[in-house]
Amino acid sequence: MAAGEIDPVAAEKEASRREDEALVARAQAGDSAAFDSLVVKHSPKLYAQMYHMTSNHDDANDMLQDVWMKVYRNIKGFRGKSAFSTWLHSIAANTAINFVQKRGRRWTMSLDDVDNGISNDKEFAELTTQSTPVRDADLSEMQRKINEAMMKLTPEHRAVVTMFDIQGMSHGEIAEILKISEGTVRSRLFYAHKQLQGWLGEFAPNPTP
Repeated sequence: MAAGEIDPVAAEKEASRREDEALVARAQAGDSAAFDSLVVKHSPKLYAQMYHMTSNHDDANDMLQDVWMKVYRNIKGFRGKSAFSTWLHSIAANTAINFVQKRGRRWTMSLDDVDNGISNDKEFAELTTQSTPVRDADLSEMQRKINEAMMKLTPEHRAVVTMFDIQGMSHGEIAEILKISEGTVRSRLFYAHKQLQGWLGEFAPNPTP
C-alpha cells in the first residue's frame, strides 16, 4: 500500500468500533433498540464461533442465547477498556470452552450440517470451483471428517483454531480475547495444526504457528 493510502480493512474495523461504542452507550442508558442492534450485528459471527466449537446447531443456539444474556446483565459494567467486540468474544469463548468441558462427550454430527467454515482453505476452494453431485458428496464427507477432527481437539485448542483458521482473527486479537500471550496462541495453534494434520492429512492446516 502506497504511503498516505488508507487501509480499507483498518478503516472498516474503526468504523465498526465507533458504531459499537455508540450502540453500547445507548444500551447502557436503557435503549433496548440499541441492544437489539448489537445482537443483530454480532450474532452471525458469534453463532459461527459457537457452532465450530460444538458442531451442533442446537448447542450453538443455546450458547448464543446464554452469551447475550450475560452481555445484557453485564453491559452496564463495560467500561470500554477494550473494544466491545473483544469483550463480547471473550464472553463467548469462555462460554463455549466451559460448555464443552462440562459436557465432556463426543458431539453428534449431522450430515446435513455441511458448513462453510473452511471456505478459506485452499484445497476446499479448489474443490468447490465446479460443483457436481459426486463432488458435492465428496465435500460433504470431507466436512464431516473435519468436524469430527475438530471435536477431538481440547476446547482450548479448538477455540484458537476456530478464531484463527475459520474466523480470520489475528494472533493479537485471539490473545486479547482469551487473555493469554501471543506466544501461547502460537503454540496452541502449532499443536492443534499438527494434530489436525495427523488426522486429516492434506485437508488440515499446515502445522505453522
